[in-house]
Amino acid sequence: MFDVSIDHLKACLVAKSYTQFPDLDYTDTFSLVVKASIVRVVLSLSVTNKWSLHQLDVKNAFLNDILHEKVYMEQPPSYVDPRFSHHVCKLNKALYGLKQAPRAWFEQFNTFLLHFGFSYSRADTSLFVYSSNHDLIYLLLYVDDISITGNNSSLLHIFIKKLHSKFATKDLGSLSYFLDLEVTPSNDGLFLSQTKYARDILSRAQLLDSKPIDTPMVVSHHMSLEGEPFSDPTLSIACGCSAIFNHHETKHSHTVNSVSQFLHAPTAAHFQVVKRILRYVKGTIDFGLAFTPSSSSGLMAFLDADWAGCLDIHRSTSDYSILGDNLVSWSA
Repeated sequence: MFDVSIDHLKACLVAKSYTQFPDLDYTDTFSLVVKASIVRVVLSLSVTNKWSLHQLDVKNAFLNDILHEKVYMEQPPSYVDPRFSHHVCKLNKALYGLKQAPRAWFEQFNTFLLHFGFSYSRADTSLFVYSSNHDLIYLLLYVDDISITGNNSSLLHIFIKKLHSKFATKDLGSLSYFLDLEVTPSNDGLFLSQTKYARDILSRAQLLDSKPIDTPMVVSHHMSLEGEPFSDPTLSIACGCSAIFNHHETKHSHTVNSVSQFLHAPTAAHFQVVKRILRYVKGTIDFGLAFTPSSSSGLMAFLDADWAGCLDIHRSTSDYSILGDNLVSWSA
């Protein structure tokens, strides 16, 4: 029997970002997100070197941010001070909903890591590296989710304790889910999959009960801008979801990236291509990548798959990169 009783009630105060004005209420708005290929590189290194992987979550991350702009807000409903009912509040820290909140959080966390001795990687500024003598720590940041590994368990423990003292964090134990990627320990390494996310894609596209298909694309099929216009928003949603599903599935990567080039002017033919991709996903829903220890952690192979294959702009397709024995990057 499931316990359906209510444990506690929560309410979240969210700012009305649609009332903000650029260069007045905010400037920078973006938050850097770690690349999936960089995640796979770190996972491959951890498997090869037999390092433990830890996962942490920062509670109410955006509420830690110090605001540099002057931002005022109305008093929240049911919390209006009767003595100053016509007054507004000046925000000293960020709120969820503010356009600058994600960027401000990243800067706050970045400053903390730099003070500890980390530096961000030239390959991806959401990968932070601590290197001192023979000690190494790799830290991946995805908004408020943290994955961390390294060769010195005592140093990792010291850092995590320092992190707890600075931010309200929850230690989630061994890494199991990161960037929509399911990470499952195996007898000789890790298995990476996206079964849950694949089911969500199919459900949103109403193809959960569709008949699976063996290939994501017809051989030698080239798409172009010609055809009957198609405006169903399901197309862009499915393409976006499938692109994220590329995190572990290599076979339909080329097809997803090819059809995504036509989202500005989609046709009915493009929608059929997307449906075929999702039917392929249905048949490979439990597939994934197996990461195993390697004798070397260096780059073992890379290759190009196509040259100037696009009929309209002659764009090329590349590449595959293998770190040790593990496939870590592919693109189209």
